Amino acid sequence: MKISSSKMPVLFLPHGGGPCFFMDWNPPDTWKKMAEWLGRVHETIPAPKAMVVISGHWEEPEFSLTGAARPPLIYDYSGFPPHTYQLTYPAPGSPELAERVGVLLREAGIPARADATRGFDHGVFIPFKVVYPEAQIPIVQLSLHAGLDPAVHLAAGRALQPLREEGILIAGSGMSYHNMRGFFSGRALPGSDQFDAWLSEAVTAEPHLRDVQLQKWQGAPSAREAHPREEHLIPLMVAAGAAGEDRGVKTFSDRVMGATVSAYRFG
Repeated sequence: MKISSSKMPVLFLPHGGGPCFFMDWNPPDTWKKMAEWLGRVHETIPAPKAMVVISGHWEEPEFSLTGAARPPLIYDYSGFPPHTYQLTYPAPGSPELAERVGVLLREAGIPARADATRGFDHGVFIPFKVVYPEAQIPIVQLSLHAGLDPAVHLAAGRALQPLREEGILIAGSGMSYHNMRGFFSGRALPGSDQFDAWLSEAVTAEPHLRDVQLQKWQGAPSAREAHPREEHLIPLMVAAGAAGEDRGVKTFSDRVMGATVSAYRFG
């Protein structure tokens, strides 16, 4: 049963590794718990009119938005089985929502532009093919801002708060841990536990403390071990900004390829 609410929640979802949910893996259950959890997300939130998704796989000098009515897919992964480059996810875009998001950002003093040719990267279509397999909900993808400044992305999220009252789901798509060498090291990664504990405490703190803590993420235990480069963490900053005064909660956690990976919800 879906939960009724006059305001949409905000999500930070792990999108896995490449097309991991749609291929064989060794061991076979590597991504099973994550896929099962993603497949239940729709049961826990109101049905959105549309979505704004911030993926860790698109960076621009200024915030950019997919502006096409029918964005193509970008298979921005390599070395995977041929069938994973034939995956489909024909979710519509929404030029109107892209314009609305751009207006909100510009009114907050944040430059933004629409890109009429950009498609959905795998940080969008892979997880949402699991969450909403029917591909009927319009999606606008929002880029990261080059430089990856947490404060800039928190501010962008704050500017987008009114969308939540309009039935729009705002979702950050990344990974709470993203160190590829770590994942493929074949060993346990205690640093991921240390960083996850810090991140979960920061996300679930009082909102004014949460935003301060998240801006200081690089000082967290094992921060650079967890994120040698932070593009997969920064979508969480947009989500936290859009949360406003809503507290965060951890909604999922699993150990994947030696690392602890978590998801969060606000509101």
